[in-house]
Amino acid sequence: MLVLMLLAAATLRLCPPARAQPLCSIRTVRTGKMFHVGQQTPGDHLYFSSATARLIKHPCKKNLALYLGKQLFFSRDNFESSLLPFSIPTSMQVGIPEVTSAHFASSVLLLVVNRKVYIYDYEAGSWNASIGIKHPVSHISGDNCCYSEHPFCLDISNSVFAYLLGDLTSQTNIYFSNTQGYRFQKYAHERQAELVGTLGGVFSFHSLSQIGLLLIDQGKAKFGYSDHPVNHSLGMSFDYNGTLDILITPGQKGILIFWYENSLLISRGAGQLVDSVPVQERHRILYSSISEANVTIHSVAANENELAVLTRENNLYYGSLGLLSSFLIKLADQNVWFQEAVLMFTDLGILEILTPLPDSVFPAFDFQKCCVNIQATLMDPQLQVDFCKVELLHGEFANNMFIIDMNSELELSALMIPRPGTSPVPLAMVSNPYSLGLQAVIYEESYTYDGNTKYRLNISLRQQHHWGRADPNFTSSIKRPTISTITLDIANKEISCVDLKPLTALISVGCDLEKRIIIQNEISACSKGILNPVALQDNYSYIIEKEAYDPNFRRQRATKDLVVYYPYEELGCPLLVYYDTPWKPVVELWRGGKFQEFIEAEYVLLEVNGLFTYTYSLTARTALCTSQPQNWTTIIENAGDKGPFTWDRENYVSCHDPNNDAPLKWPNVPYQILGGPTANKVTFEQRNGIYVFFISIVDPYYSYCHLQTTFSIYVYGAFPLPIIPSEISIFLLMVGILLSVWLAYIIPKMLRTEQGHRFQGFWSSLCRRYRERCACFRRRC
Repeated sequence: MLVLMLLAAATLRLCPPARAQPLCSIRTVRTGKMFHVGQQTPGDHLYFSSATARLIKHPCKKNLALYLGKQLFFSRDNFESSLLPFSIPTSMQVGIPEVTSAHFASSVLLLVVNRKVYIYDYEAGSWNASIGIKHPVSHISGDNCCYSEHPFCLDISNSVFAYLLGDLTSQTNIYFSNTQGYRFQKYAHERQAELVGTLGGVFSFHSLSQIGLLLIDQGKAKFGYSDHPVNHSLGMSFDYNGTLDILITPGQKGILIFWYENSLLISRGAGQLVDSVPVQERHRILYSSISEANVTIHSVAANENELAVLTRENNLYYGSLGLLSSFLIKLADQNVWFQEAVLMFTDLGILEILTPLPDSVFPAFDFQKCCVNIQATLMDPQLQVDFCKVELLHGEFANNMFIIDMNSELELSALMIPRPGTSPVPLAMVSNPYSLGLQAVIYEESYTYDGNTKYRLNISLRQQHHWGRADPNFTSSIKRPTISTITLDIANKEISCVDLKPLTALISVGCDLEKRIIIQNEISACSKGILNPVALQDNYSYIIEKEAYDPNFRRQRATKDLVVYYPYEELGCPLLVYYDTPWKPVVELWRGGKFQEFIEAEYVLLEVNGLFTYTYSLTARTALCTSQPQNWTTIIENAGDKGPFTWDRENYVSCHDPNNDAPLKWPNVPYQILGGPTANKVTFEQRNGIYVFFISIVDPYYSYCHLQTTFSIYVYGAFPLPIIPSEISIFLLMVGILLSVWLAYIIPKMLRTEQGHRFQGFWSSLCRRYRERCACFRRRC
């Protein structure tokens, strides 16, 4: 609370409190004139195609802004210094330097100049032309994520669409870039050929995890969406008078502002429902729409939760963007409109009316600023604005990003302190109810020193699928990562609650990058003395016989032996495995250095050097497959140039899935998936040595992450393979046994015959002679 008071005091010093008369005090920014003398860079001065000026602010870097009018001005300090008109180098050869659209994409500024896209890197001061756009474009659109430096958040900021406004939707060319606009590729909407009307815009509705196409037909407009479940029908239609400017408010809350000279519309659901904005005066609705007020809108500005409108009749309107409804009130009159004027929110509750002023002596333009302190202005008794019923709304989750992976939950908490004698209703809402569900509980926690009640609000967030309360046709595909925002605000909050910001956080229903898998290695080859860890670290190498591996992973013998250097720093000491025991690894899930659980989900293994002296204990039949299971051979063939290690959660199809219609043609092939509902294991051939395995979790319902790693094992206990094939050895053994049995039978029988007696006498005489010679030899000795 103290911080808010200090902040309010500081803003009041910067911008004096406005009374009913005047609405604001006008000051002129005039600095650095001598610095700009001689600083004009050669180039073409850019100008905006519309007769009405616009202003674009960077939603994350609050001091960056671009003014678009008869001249363009790029400011790094919210126009607190005089500026030269913005120009593009002549080397870019733009032809007519007319700008039709502009957008901040993370750390660059994108401009559509003469139907081509150009990039200005304001940090490096360099210009580039976009690559990949083959057709004329007039507009670009995108969004910026300001919550964190998470890669998912950066992807939002780097995504841009380019298109030609007014082109026939079914035949138009739409381009998409995920590289801040440096390189584009054609975007194909699944049902684009069926869409009727002209194109009014292409937008990334990250709050809904959808791509939206605005379709205009016969004075009506509606949105078409890209993904289930909202792609089966179009949004609600609304009047499209003139060419509407569309503002996507910061924060990924799905709030859109549509405006033209005599029209102002708002949508809180990324275009699914569009309503007019009423004008209120003294607790009653004066006009159901600003178009009924008979005014001409000149400029519109919006931030995360505020809206301001400037008309040519010198009227200034202000409103808040509430969760349930929004309305405008007319502030005190003052001559604040100029042809080149634009509105700009510089801070919470601080609005400026900005007008560039040419200098008759110097090339740099000055800027006239009319600063309006909204909180002070709303205190005018003539406006009869109700006081704010909430003293404090606080939550540690505000302006942060959180991740909910598959089967995970998130618990958030907030504190509310209402004014004594009031009963405000806190309201929590998600922008993407198709993906994210919530449950909230509020209770009295304690009391303040002056007796006010403290209320604690606990919010539980989980994937909508797992709440079990939504129809499957309502929820988005569980396999697809999505995002949503969670916003906590006060229902029907008074417009005087300027400093009471809604609490908003970004929720990524997707991969938690802190997760990783580790293979349990309790008994290693080093601990049993089979391998020496010192030797393994000293450029240890081993040889794989050409008969045992295939460099192309097709289980074909190679033409020569392979020398492999063991990466000890990456793999450590190999796990010890006995060759004659079916085996499968024990896979552990870790997050942020902490063990989470043993993984029982489905996964696959592949020896990275192409060894194929192992197989699996189950076949497709014994694994009870109802369709033909996938295998590494087909996966590698379909991967093309992506490499062999491409089997993951995105291309895995279970043979137990009833929706898998691949017929079971070869039931006796090895079943190569481990884990899951089967007891499948790896069996090794009679070969000792090191195996380095790549492992990938392929179960699409376990995690949104590509959980992959490599590990090594040492297979032992296999005797060397015999030189003579086992079939020949068995044959010779059987022949020997039969021959021995035959001799045992035939010899006694033959000794009873006459020839047997002679044969027996011969051997008896031979033995007698031998004894005599031995006895003679002993006497001589």
